[in-house]
Amino acid sequence: MKLISLKNISFAYPGGRTLLEELNFDLNSGEQVGIIGPNGSGKTTLVHIIMGLIKPLSGQIEIFGQEINGEKDFQKIRPRIGFVFQNADDQLIYPTVLEDVAFGPLNLGYSPDKAKELARATLARLGLSAFEQRLTHHLSGGEKKLVSIATVLVMQPEALIFDEPTTALDEQTREKLIQIIGELDIARIIISHDYDFLAQTTKKQYLMNKGRLVFDPSVVMHKHVHVHPLGHVPHKHEE
Repeated sequence: MKLISLKNISFAYPGGRTLLEELNFDLNSGEQVGIIGPNGSGKTTLVHIIMGLIKPLSGQIEIFGQEINGEKDFQKIRPRIGFVFQNADDQLIYPTVLEDVAFGPLNLGYSPDKAKELARATLARLGLSAFEQRLTHHLSGGEKKLVSIATVLVMQPEALIFDEPTTALDEQTREKLIQIIGELDIARIIISHDYDFLAQTTKKQYLMNKGRLVFDPSVVMHKHVHVHPLGHVPHKHEE
């Protein structure tokens, strides 16, 4: 079953070059898709179009079998797609963690008691029960990322989109995030520069190239470890 279908999507910011050019993409039920590509290639633009945050210049969008023609259509489907922003601060708006996680269910019409019940269950599922009364602005960057994921999962979405989820994460939180995503039985799109992360969290990877998504089944991403002499000397690796 196709959950998301994009046909001939084109987009350019005013006065800028064309970022997406007659792009086609389908996300099917249960698929785990990674998208990788250089900065400025249009990856985030693509998922913003899927969520209706920006409008393409041309093309057709179909989500959950419904053709999307405007904001009213997007309002119906957004609760069914969990979108985790790159910057967790864009997602957290209330003083405490429990309030932030309960906001989504409240917005769907649940009573305050039921919304808190769902929020507590979601936090417990992620091992974050001790965070309920923590002030969000006192959390570390990694803690904010995990809480932002809780605000999405509490809505029980049918598909998930992650935009650069490992940005600025320490290794411990990164591993925790891999564990959380690995336990989710849900279709997902993950945008990331982290090859190893995509290898561990998705089963199909696309390259954003010249405004389109390119899939090469002969290319298999894999986790790698390397050692070399003088590893203690400050250095960097070029991609």
